[in-house]
Amino acid sequence: MTDVHVRAREGFATAYGAPPTALWAAPGRVNLIGEHTDYNDGYVLPFALPLRVVLAGSPESSGSGWTVWSAEEESSVDFGPAEVSAPGGVSGWGAYVAGVVWALRDAGFEVPAARFALSSDVPLGAGLSSSAALESAVLTALVDLGGLDLAVEDRPALAQRAENVYAGVPTGIMDQSASIRCREGHALFLDCRSLDVEHIPFDLAADGLAVLVVDTKAPHRHAGGEYADRRRACEAAAAALGVPALRDASVADLSRVSDPVMLRRARHVVSENQRVLDTVALLRSGRVREIGPLMTASHASMRDDFEITVPEVDVAVGAALDSGAYGARMTGGGFGGCVLALVDAPAAPKVAEAVVEAFASQGFATPSWFTASAGPGASRLD
Repeated sequence: MTDVHVRAREGFATAYGAPPTALWAAPGRVNLIGEHTDYNDGYVLPFALPLRVVLAGSPESSGSGWTVWSAEEESSVDFGPAEVSAPGGVSGWGAYVAGVVWALRDAGFEVPAARFALSSDVPLGAGLSSSAALESAVLTALVDLGGLDLAVEDRPALAQRAENVYAGVPTGIMDQSASIRCREGHALFLDCRSLDVEHIPFDLAADGLAVLVVDTKAPHRHAGGEYADRRRACEAAAAALGVPALRDASVADLSRVSDPVMLRRARHVVSENQRVLDTVALLRSGRVREIGPLMTASHASMRDDFEITVPEVDVAVGAALDSGAYGARMTGGGFGGCVLALVDAPAAPKVAEAVVEAFASQGFATPSWFTASAGPGASRLD
């Protein structure tokens, strides 16, 4: 049992004076490739991290509300039916919990009153989808406790609605899909239009490989407004091309986009969708190392065409490549966050140290790092 499991279980006992009925967990994620393609009806290829939100919980038979205690926040949030009758009743981190209750009720489910204690080792603000992991853990627990008839394939959209509408954060469907639907040893090939998924083998250890995840600790600079700007530019480009979304455009179509900024934004999305398809083809045939150049090309496209990188992530990618990584790229929405590097497993510490040294030479804050394998999605633990 890991520290995060212990903190959740012991936190529940301390907060409520009794052991929990069960534990549930949902992972953070990284996106191997396919950035800013999700809201363009495109393709993404995330996998679940070993870092998880763990939720200890029990039904609350004496009341009609919900209480959640957080080990990391060292505080609790209480809310009842009034706070989940409409979006906005709960703010802060509790909104991601209350949003799931609201979304379930809004979909016609009778949500059981419950008490929870949570702990998480998914870093906040690093682009690893800590909020989606929280939503997915809460949703999995409530479905289980209430015996709710909600198919696994329908759960990501409900969790996304909780975040979009109740918490007011305009994410795509990828984060919740990864946290709920991923399988161990596989990446999740998701068509963001049809929501069809395919589990693509991604057993790095069998190939002597690892994904090095570097948290650059770069502050997210203007991420909210810039994200909205990128989304508007993509929608405008699709309208100019007369297609429902940029997923339907080809490289040849881009010659009809006259605005230079809009052209660059569209070119990233169109080329990134193709890189996802090419990566999936290589993984299906077992040619894992060969996805490295596609990762690196993805980063160059995010840097030059979509313009969402910052100096820290560019330095991290460059240092990883210079020290032998097969490929490296920023992951997440941009303007900070984490970098992925595909490396030979024994070389991971050397590559990480090269990044740390490069950061020191630039006067950047010291990054943290870990190696990741593809883990399972949300589940009940006991």
